[in-house]
Amino acid sequence: MKIKEAKFLTSVVNSEKIIQDGIEFAFVGRSNVGKSSFINSILGVKKLARTSSEPGRTRMINYFLINNSFRFVDLPGYGYAKAGKGNKLLWATLMEDYLKKASCLKRVFMLVDIRHKPTELDRRMLEFLTYSGIAFTIVATKADKIAKSKIPAYLQDIAKTLLITTNNIIAYSSETLVNKDKIWQIIEDDLNQI
Repeated sequence: MKIKEAKFLTSVVNSEKIIQDGIEFAFVGRSNVGKSSFINSILGVKKLARTSSEPGRTRMINYFLINNSFRFVDLPGYGYAKAGKGNKLLWATLMEDYLKKASCLKRVFMLVDIRHKPTELDRRMLEFLTYSGIAFTIVATKADKIAKSKIPAYLQDIAKTLLITTNNIIAYSSETLVNKDKIWQIIEDDLNQI
């Protein structure tokens, strides 16, 4: 898919402001998994989604309008230890409300770091998506950080931990853009089903 335009639309901190129309693809994952870098890299835009060296910076729902026809939704990162109990609860509630309310959601891309086994929070997120009947794809980020020959073994570990097959996981690198075409093929297939 050719990206003609990608722009920031709005941020939402209140569940009442969640957008209820249109077509959306959401991105979720732990605070340090590289969601913003992933979004920027697949769009080919350097600073659309704000990246930070400090995890836990995405504290609201951020909407981006793509080609004036569908939206990318960057959800708050989960599992950031220094966030404080009150903030964690607020972000978790906001994210859960989005996933329950977003009737326009086509798919969730759940990001995990390929170098680490998924956490209990990752497992719970996947269970929530499965239970809610939300289509998902697991993206194993930072694939450039390990040897190419070891990627299949790392994907197998992730699949085993999440109790899914490796067919449901795509290794990805925001640096080398490996498998960017696979991500876009999934998005295009979803759009073609509308």
